[in-house]
Amino acid sequence: MKSQKSSSLLLGPFLIPVLSVIVALAIGGILVYMQGSNPLLAYRVLFTTAFGSLDGIATTLAKATPLVLSGLAVAICLRAGLFNIGAQGQLISGALASAWAGYNFVGLPMFVHIPLALLFGAFFGALVALIAGVLKAYRGVHEVITTIMLNSIVIALADYLASTPFKEPDQPLTRTPKIEDSARIPDVFGLPLGFFIAVIVSYIFWWILKNTTTGFRIETNGRNKNAGWYAGISIKRVIILSMVLGGAVAGVAGAIETLSIVGRFEPAFNAGLGFDGITVALLARANPLGVIPAAIVIGGMRASGSTVQFEAGVAPEIVDLLLALILFFVTAPLLAKFFRKKSEEVAVASGWGK
Repeated sequence: MKSQKSSSLLLGPFLIPVLSVIVALAIGGILVYMQGSNPLLAYRVLFTTAFGSLDGIATTLAKATPLVLSGLAVAICLRAGLFNIGAQGQLISGALASAWAGYNFVGLPMFVHIPLALLFGAFFGALVALIAGVLKAYRGVHEVITTIMLNSIVIALADYLASTPFKEPDQPLTRTPKIEDSARIPDVFGLPLGFFIAVIVSYIFWWILKNTTTGFRIETNGRNKNAGWYAGISIKRVIILSMVLGGAVAGVAGAIETLSIVGRFEPAFNAGLGFDGITVALLARANPLGVIPAAIVIGGMRASGSTVQFEAGVAPEIVDLLLALILFFVTAPLLAKFFRKKSEEVAVASGWGK
């Protein structure tokens, strides 16, 4: 009995995300069939496009890179008991700041220019998150409310800056000038270097949470902030630190998207990346390493959406539908109750840090 119970506890965190994907694909297949298309063909095209060639893998990893980091930004806050809905605004802030650093600093060597632009992205992403963290810590304002409001403010401000003071001269489109070649993140063996940077960042945060005092404080606050306060942990500092770290990571996500994919700041190219990060974080169960495969799955769907439309005759909205279904099933306690006892089900529904 003991071995069965321990194995179920080990498999539980993996079963729920995997089953969420399977159930979402099954329902999506039914809807594709009702649309008059072949679901098996659609999913075969989706898989082969995303993972069937080196170019497909490179495109998938490029799509997954900002999702790894935006998912990590949400996951860090979830581990601290906070729900950071502002990854989109933090990502856009980092994308714009890194673009400014990318085209304004001229004559720098690549090994200086790229880290500098990434630091600009991390700083301004953290700055946006800091506002929500301070309001939560010192005024008790819920982070969901402040981060949603900050998203709107940052998006509007970025559009203004990209269309007026930072706008590319003699260009009707809303965008900044192109970044210098010394700021562009290169590919390695045909694969995006930014993805490997994202993997390293995820591993660093996983190690911090598991092996450092700071990580222990974050985890304790997420599981029981009253116990943390009784143990002498400053709840306010943990809240602010967690939000700042999450914002910095989201800012790096936007910076890598700018420096490796877009080559400048264009508002349309960053739409939805932060919100997809929420799905990634929940699918990964707020595990800093789990965001990597979760982002690859969602990145593969994003990378192959248009191909599925043309080759299988499926509406392009099917990818958004699948992501919505995955998000629903991974968060619904209804799915968890088949694998956990009643007492454990409550912990799954309320404890984001597990």
